[in-house]
Amino acid sequence: MKTVTIMLVAAVAGALLTPAAAATASDPIARTENGLVRGKSAAGYQVYSGVPFAAPPVGDLRWRSPRTAHPWTGVRDATQPSPRCAQTDGAHARTEVEDCLYLDVTTPTTAGRKPVMVWLHGGGNSFLNASDFDAHRLAVGGNVVVVSINFRLGVFGNFSLPQLGNTSSFTLQDQQAALRWVRRNAAAFGANPANVTLFGESGGGYDVCGQLASPAARGLFDRAIMQSGSCSMTWPVNGIKVGDPAGSPWISVPQLRSRSAALAAKVGCTDPSTVADCLRRTPAGAIIDASPTPVTTPLAYGNSTLPERPDLALAAGHFPRVPVMSGTTRDEAALTVGFMTDEQLAYGRLLQQEFGAAAPRVRATYPANDTDPWATRAVALTAAHTDRVWSCGHLTDDRLLAQQTTVYAYEFADRDAPTGFFAFPPGFPPRAYHSSEVTYFFDQGFPYTFRPDQQLLSDQLISYWATFAANGDPNRAGQPHWAPFTGRNAQSLAPAAVRGVDLDATHHCQFWSTV
Repeated sequence: MKTVTIMLVAAVAGALLTPAAAATASDPIARTENGLVRGKSAAGYQVYSGVPFAAPPVGDLRWRSPRTAHPWTGVRDATQPSPRCAQTDGAHARTEVEDCLYLDVTTPTTAGRKPVMVWLHGGGNSFLNASDFDAHRLAVGGNVVVVSINFRLGVFGNFSLPQLGNTSSFTLQDQQAALRWVRRNAAAFGANPANVTLFGESGGGYDVCGQLASPAARGLFDRAIMQSGSCSMTWPVNGIKVGDPAGSPWISVPQLRSRSAALAAKVGCTDPSTVADCLRRTPAGAIIDASPTPVTTPLAYGNSTLPERPDLALAAGHFPRVPVMSGTTRDEAALTVGFMTDEQLAYGRLLQQEFGAAAPRVRATYPANDTDPWATRAVALTAAHTDRVWSCGHLTDDRLLAQQTTVYAYEFADRDAPTGFFAFPPGFPPRAYHSSEVTYFFDQGFPYTFRPDQQLLSDQLISYWATFAANGDPNRAGQPHWAPFTGRNAQSLAPAAVRGVDLDATHHCQFWSTV
């Protein structure tokens, strides 16, 4: 099962480590507010890696709001990726490093002030790192500056006890600190700090939603893109990974405090008068060993960073009126369902566990029998989970957002996308699986070759995303027209087939509203 979990976590994030661009004799130097940094030059772009945006959250700063980064003298080397934040062995080997609040900047060598796109990596807020995403194709092709940021993950990013005060969403706070850094420093890298787009995929998509709902993030970004991660997303038991309970990307502070108290007891910090100091003295490895390792770490609401549950904030109109792009892949759940065993994929039992009395109706909408071949059952469950867990939640968000601002909805639909490092079983069509669109923007550390029509699609996606970042509208001359969202419509993004699609009908969202 460990191998399946590793595949799943990598899938949720869609990335592996990519080396930085090769150094040259004319390495560039940029002046940040804290000192000079030396990056690397490549053909048409520059990369600055491991630039600190906040002080290391270690020792007494563990589970505190991020503090200002310390200045330095001389020229700081910014040619190597920063350590990944403390995490278990999901998509990569375990690490216990907490000194990880760094960012990477990829900037084209073109003249003029360019839009900034701030990338929140996937990994369910449990895994991965900014440097897992080589952004040079997006930066050069879109003529944008891409800032990829690290933030605290898992229990280090989401923890709450009364003794720690009314702060708990350190993941979101780190991201806000990085956004403030971007406003202050982006000009040093050829960017326009007054034009910032926040975008993220999977766990990063949840985070974009969290920032839309966070009053503390007001004014820190001008546009938002949520990729395969929505405010209204929930999942039934087995809906993300077989054996996992039902859940959502959000957790209340009382629930998180209960979990945090249990962790404190496991590491021997039981005295209420000293629990905070005790926990901060406990080695990171012991904290990790005592922590659950979910594919998705839920973010806490009901605190000063995130007062409301984000889906309720959207419904109440409590979000900034910035343009939003929002979408999923056509076959999100293929990546998780595709690694279930034949025994696990007992179709009738799974539907009963997940949907109870509604299971017969679900089975009628997504027909398969327990006696069918494994691939037949897997395709049916993929469609059911894609619609119930992913697509219809995004559609709900789109409708709530569109009442107050401009929304562009999409569906990535290349059903022959590169499978990268995922060894899908023979006979199972992974199609447009979760995270499959990320390869069309970023290099991710695995070899792939686009067909000519896929290369064109990649160019189109980069143009749409970058044009949206520039002016809040993805449309540009020479591209298929993308209509703003009006209730059901999205842009289907497939090779040689970019066109409108009815999300409600395609994903049976009217049916799911009754389940």
